[in-house]
Amino acid sequence: MTQLALPLGWPADPRDDAFLVTPSNARAAHTLEHWAAWPVMAAVLTGPRKSGRSLLARIFAAKSGGAIIDDAESVAETQIFHAWNRAQAERRPLVIVADALPPAWAVSLPDLRSRLAASPHAAIDAPDDALVRDLLAHMFDRRGLDARPDLIDWLATRIERSHVAIERTVDALDQAALEHRRRLSIPLARGVLGQAGIVTQPQSLLPTDDA
Repeated sequence: MTQLALPLGWPADPRDDAFLVTPSNARAAHTLEHWAAWPVMAAVLTGPRKSGRSLLARIFAAKSGGAIIDDAESVAETQIFHAWNRAQAERRPLVIVADALPPAWAVSLPDLRSRLAASPHAAIDAPDDALVRDLLAHMFDRRGLDARPDLIDWLATRIERSHVAIERTVDALDQAALEHRRRLSIPLARGVLGQAGIVTQPQSLLPTDDA
């Protein structure tokens, strides 16, 4: 696992600027890092919500001097079209962040569709085993929570493999630790996440020991 980070000074807390790189997102990070080799001065970055795609785009912009259009599906197509053309004219790279490429992203402007089709695609996939564990550890650390390796391993094999599920898990355990004034543990996680429906396996099939 490696990390990409924003230049020093922004944001102030270095724990907030880390984009964790594992095989599930390494190709996307590599594509943005090597923007000078793009065939055109624009790329489309796609990935699930909460996948760090906006952070990766900000790191790209800070290091390349490029521009970003985030949540592109909510931006006027003519605005994206003109930004794409401007990037070519100024030779200033542009990253367009979206949920998916067309046709999943319903782009009605033919000229924009053709430009997006000509642009490199950087795709962040669902998190792999390594990223699930790394994100859990990173998010707990950001909140000042002591999550031991046995708890991380227990969670990683039981929660849904998605960025949203990882964030929901950390949110639920953070809240439970605060409300019950208890340290994080497997028994606490079993009860809290079972009640919240975050653990994917039926409770009857979960181990009863804490190992």
